[in-house]
Amino acid sequence: MNFIKKIKILLHWREKQKPHIDLNTEFYSQLRPFSIPLISTVLLMLIGTLGYMQIDDFSLSDAIYQTGITFTTVGFGEISKISEGGRIFTITLIIIGFIIFTFSIGILVDVLNKGELQRILKERNMLYKIARLKNHFIICYHNEYTIQLSKQFRENHIPFVVIDPNDNFEEEAKKYNYPYYINDEPHTGQALLKSFLSSAKGVITLSNNIADNIAQIASTRLYEKEIGRRKSYYIITTARSLSDIEKLKKLGANSVISPTKLISQRMTALSLRPDMENFLEEFLYKKDTALNMIELPVPKHSWLRFKKLKETHLEDIPEVKIVGFRDNKNAFIPIPKGDTFITSDSRLLVIGTNTGIRTIKRVVRKKQQPEELKYV
Repeated sequence: MNFIKKIKILLHWREKQKPHIDLNTEFYSQLRPFSIPLISTVLLMLIGTLGYMQIDDFSLSDAIYQTGITFTTVGFGEISKISEGGRIFTITLIIIGFIIFTFSIGILVDVLNKGELQRILKERNMLYKIARLKNHFIICYHNEYTIQLSKQFRENHIPFVVIDPNDNFEEEAKKYNYPYYINDEPHTGQALLKSFLSSAKGVITLSNNIADNIAQIASTRLYEKEIGRRKSYYIITTARSLSDIEKLKKLGANSVISPTKLISQRMTALSLRPDMENFLEEFLYKKDTALNMIELPVPKHSWLRFKKLKETHLEDIPEVKIVGFRDNKNAFIPIPKGDTFITSDSRLLVIGTNTGIRTIKRVVRKKQQPEELKYV
């Protein structure tokens, strides 16, 4: 068994992920009305076969064949001579077969007209697609923010699932090209399972009603504890007032964005520092920029602890620049000097190329100072 697992790992094979809710029960319940016609057909074939064998002494294969062509009224005729009693029996089979066929068509039309079967099949197919996602974001509630956010996510190839409870949401999802969507109340346990939250990176809740956002945050954090997730979900939400921002952060939101505050800040920046705002527009909001920026935490096991910044020689790493420092008391220092003291739980604001940022991440997370920085 271990050998087979190693082969699968070597060939990059992995088992197909299955959704937590597959809707099989709902699907089979929709097929239940077809059980009566199916049972009737089987019984009629059995009765017809036994009847032909008894009345006209047919062999088993001939009896089954004669019953089949009679029941389906294909009109192939008699495969061998049938007595008067056999013909009466044949007419009876044709009439009963026609009744069963008509009854079956009526059930089929009724089930299709309700549309529930098609809905379940579509949703079931969607759930299997969502189950293949990993490190995706779950966006709760469809509105203008969701439309713009989904465009940015698609451009940057960030996987996401949109959840909304409105009845016409499927039409809206198709209109705005949401690749994965669920029509359900976002904060319910069923919706969390359908969106495959266990493999998600985070949740973005964008309801205009703060109560909905609070319910979503609470549900996500409870689910996180329930499954024993090691890394917390990153939760982003919106708020209209400053008091709401504080409430949502206390309840478990990592980031709370106030559209009013954000607009005023950007307008102030445009008024006072238009060049800086143009730089941010190019740097932060475009996917193909050559530069990146991260706030890099210093782990408790890092070799950087209790050293001055100039002693670490991090500035000598190519293609990166440390432009800010946040200490363990959350005080921020722009363009830190060489004598800035690094402690655990402090953070470095780093700007650079993707290659340079990957290098400095690797260096900061090491327990021992890398050899290449010892002799700089």
